[in-house]
Amino acid sequence: MPLGGRIEAAVLAQRGHLFPWVPVCMAFGIGLYFGLQVEPPRLVLPVIACGVVLGALLTRYAGAFWAPFIWAAVLVSFGFALAMTRTHILEDPVLGWRYYGPVEGRVIGIDRSGSGATRITLDQVVMARLAPERRPERMRISLHGPDGSAPLPGATIIVTALLSPPGGPVEPGGFDFQRHAWFQKLGAVGYARTPLLLLEPAGSEKLLLRARLALSQHVQARLPGETGAFAAAIMTGDRAGMGPDTLEALRASNLAHLLAISGLHMGLLAGFVFAVVRVGLAAVPPLGLRFPGKKIAAVIALVFAAAYLSLSGGNVATERAFVMVAVALLAVIADRRAISLRAVGLAATIILILRPEALLGPGFQMSFAATTALVAVFGWLRDARFSLGRASWSRAVMAVIISSSVAGAATGPIGAAHFNQTAHLGLIANLISVPLMGTLIIPALVCAALLLPLGLDGVPLSIAGAGLDWILGVAHTVTGIEGSRGAVPSPDWFVLPVMAFGFLILFLWQGRLRFVGLGPVAVSVVAWAMVERPDVLIAEGGALVGVMGEDGRALSKARGAGFVATNWLENDGTPISQDAAAKKWKAVTAANPVRIIHVTGKRASAELRCTEGEIVVSNADLPEDLACDTFDPERMRATGAVALRLDGREGHAMMTTTRDYTGDRLWNTRGLRQ
Repeated sequence: MPLGGRIEAAVLAQRGHLFPWVPVCMAFGIGLYFGLQVEPPRLVLPVIACGVVLGALLTRYAGAFWAPFIWAAVLVSFGFALAMTRTHILEDPVLGWRYYGPVEGRVIGIDRSGSGATRITLDQVVMARLAPERRPERMRISLHGPDGSAPLPGATIIVTALLSPPGGPVEPGGFDFQRHAWFQKLGAVGYARTPLLLLEPAGSEKLLLRARLALSQHVQARLPGETGAFAAAIMTGDRAGMGPDTLEALRASNLAHLLAISGLHMGLLAGFVFAVVRVGLAAVPPLGLRFPGKKIAAVIALVFAAAYLSLSGGNVATERAFVMVAVALLAVIADRRAISLRAVGLAATIILILRPEALLGPGFQMSFAATTALVAVFGWLRDARFSLGRASWSRAVMAVIISSSVAGAATGPIGAAHFNQTAHLGLIANLISVPLMGTLIIPALVCAALLLPLGLDGVPLSIAGAGLDWILGVAHTVTGIEGSRGAVPSPDWFVLPVMAFGFLILFLWQGRLRFVGLGPVAVSVVAWAMVERPDVLIAEGGALVGVMGEDGRALSKARGAGFVATNWLENDGTPISQDAAAKKWKAVTAANPVRIIHVTGKRASAELRCTEGEIVVSNADLPEDLACDTFDPERMRATGAVALRLDGREGHAMMTTTRDYTGDRLWNTRGLRQ
């Protein structure tokens, strides 16, 4: 058969298996939009709309071979338009300067910052000397004052705060907080060191949030310490009681996913309720024989899942988990296969339509990587009639081992790329912890929630607490083992997309050609292994400088700009302390072929003298007539953070700026236009 005929036969063989590619094509269009350097004009949207309609009409007249390609182009265009529309819908004022003064607003969210401080999110914001049309829709303030307690949700407060626009990436190609804040409608972030004042107590609004926090406090009162905080996080999504050591232990042992209300928790809860209702109806013959117990159980499980979504705060991860569970339960109601690649594709499509920006987050990527891999692998085992054992206990054990291994392998590269660490003993920790979550903890917490109005929740909470104590013990034990975790450098921007595309071909394509997907996977692995970190990193505004040496990066300061320092060192794959990195500064800069000077303060900057070939970084504006290459706030205001690659013979060979990656988009120029 000629090559053209083979290609046509391979494409036609995919008929009936193409739906899972719908979210893939949409994701390609969404990624294309977010990857642009310049915000496209609004006129693009009606043009795309016309193209989508025309393409959809063409598929009716195209042959069986060409129709999938036309649909692919239509879906890519639809994804692009979807992301662009969502971006413009959320357009709100962004603070364009540093503000210090009184801030009034209504509390709509309470959580904790990375340093453990109470953090409140406000809307209905009022700021001194700022017109209403220039006020941010929402802002987030960390409370560092003597009284760090937060008011009830819905209360109107006033506080003196230091605010600034959401910051850009700490290095070129790094996490873009400005874009993340845009889709959360956060127009300003900052902190307050003075006590806040209550202007108006909470009214009838935000009752659900208050009930959620009340439940969290009740659970922590019943189960004191980290155990109660863990239980509260699972039931309500409130992690405020979790200590930093516990959080770090869960991350290092690859058990942090048990803390977040994700697909695992939602699936376990829905599965438990489904099983209890179905068995209960079957145990009563008059009911089991007259009514469709399976469908009734699915409906009740869906109601419980929706209640769990509301109770947990309804964050993006929980919404994503609810959609996936809802699709499976609705498939049961419609007499369709609940767990299939088609169902996974439908869930991903719904989420991308509702929140196209979710594509860029590790939560979406890890959830669907794990789910797709699990469904595909167990589908292969089913089709191959692979036996997991004769005894029921052996089948259960093998299923846990295979699912943990597959999910870990699918999510491992994504977690390593985003968080720069790998848990070498994570598989073992999950094998001895995850089964407990499904068989003991989630059922006990469901019973506790149902018995709470009667005051009988103590016993089930104690049972759940015993299971949570076990998981915490596993986390701390694994973390204490030398070599239990590893650090990896951040890959180049294209590595994860190429790797994901390769795995999607492997999982979704039908036939032997699926193994072509191993090619892109191999290319991405090689590219990651060969990644080179920048020789010099300069923080936005000149607050910190990092120079790469033979044994890791040296930092110019032991204190200050701690968030930037931590991210740089983690991205290098060497997560040492800022103080340890600062001790290397003199030795590394002395051995560097290009002299790098970091000065701080207006006086030192004004008195600076330098020669040609030197690089000077300052957090204050420098004189314009200096012979050296300078980086000061004035210059970096337009570039953001800077990365340099040095050449000993020619000075710095190449400069890359944050703006080279982020471009001029709504989320990073909106504040500048005010």
